[in-house]
Amino acid sequence: MNSTATAIARPRPREAHTLSAGASFYLLASITVSFLAGSSLPTPLYPLYQSLWSLSPMTITVVFGVYALGVLAALLFAGRLSDHLGRRPVLIFAALMQLIVMSMFATAAGAASLIAARLLQGLTTGAALAAVGAAMIDLNKARGTTANAVAPPFGSALGGIIGGFFVQFLPAPTELVYAAFAAIFAAQSVGLALMKEPISPRPGVWQSLKPQFTLPAAAREPLLLALPVLIAVWALAGLYASLGPALVRGLLGSNAPLLGGLAIFVLAATGGSAVLLLKDLEPRRMMALGAASLVVGIGIVMAAMSHNSTAAFFLGTAIAGLGFGPGFQGAVRSVVSVVAPHERAGTLSIVFIVSYISFGVPAIVAGSMLRRAALLPTAQVFSAAVMALAAAALIATALRLTSVSRARARAAARRY
Repeated sequence: MNSTATAIARPRPREAHTLSAGASFYLLASITVSFLAGSSLPTPLYPLYQSLWSLSPMTITVVFGVYALGVLAALLFAGRLSDHLGRRPVLIFAALMQLIVMSMFATAAGAASLIAARLLQGLTTGAALAAVGAAMIDLNKARGTTANAVAPPFGSALGGIIGGFFVQFLPAPTELVYAAFAAIFAAQSVGLALMKEPISPRPGVWQSLKPQFTLPAAAREPLLLALPVLIAVWALAGLYASLGPALVRGLLGSNAPLLGGLAIFVLAATGGSAVLLLKDLEPRRMMALGAASLVVGIGIVMAAMSHNSTAAFFLGTAIAGLGFGPGFQGAVRSVVSVVAPHERAGTLSIVFIVSYISFGVPAIVAGSMLRRAALLPTAQVFSAAVMALAAAALIATALRLTSVSRARARAAARRY
């Protein structure tokens, strides 16, 4: 009898070494940050690669573009995989693959190996994005939705700053920075092995690998309404990722690598902070506020570029960041909150497909324009296009808010 009671009281070995729900949530958030930080990590190193291997600006544009292509391909083919296979297997595989990616970067010897590393990095990140985002919502719907909006911009910003720090202050930056991130991915792989699977696997694993753009019926209208905001905020991120470092160096008159990532860091930091401050705001109002802030912020940035004003450039960037964070958060919340748990990864994958097309295509176009035009005119044309997108998003969101308010007023009148 006593031995039976002792056996019942003693936790099973697997349970004794399983992470708590809280620890699992922070692990997942750290994975989003580290994967996206890793994606922007090479950006401050591109001038070194250009010098070492005599790369043309068009080659750097290709390196930038193949990453976005890899992300989109992975989201398209594997975006729904974790809804069926489970979150942990997908994430463990992605984290282990990131170790290979880091070794490819550290041993790269030319443009071909750099492009191969970026392509595999895009595939790996795309496979993880929907799975990790859905897993955070599985564990905590409210905090998970917020983390899905906060973690990506912070991760992208940190990667640029960290990469710049290694280039400016530490030896062998083209090897050391990737070794540091490889250690992070190794630790996260161990953490994932100890994490409890948040959902029950379902049949249809192979079927889930077939590309589909179908959305759950409940998510179709919310995504349609969120599209203008999604496109505007991620086109802005593409502007800062592709042209931001060069613009900052031109305004400050310095080639310091650390300064190269400063603009996107300010954009992301203000965006993430705004999400935390406004997380209780209704999603449509959050999108409207985001679109309005984008219009104002980008207007100031354009004026700053024309007058070569560093202070105004960063002021406009901060205001645009106040639009980037809430705009994306409002879009994610309005779409993901209406779908069932086993539809979350597939729905998030479509949100990220839209986001990465909006992020990658304008940046590649801007890179191509630089072959025929100077930096400042290219940046001004790009900024004007993003501003027009933000204005369209603001009008669409305002009209929808007005329509909803009138419908609620009519419903209230009928009750009385």
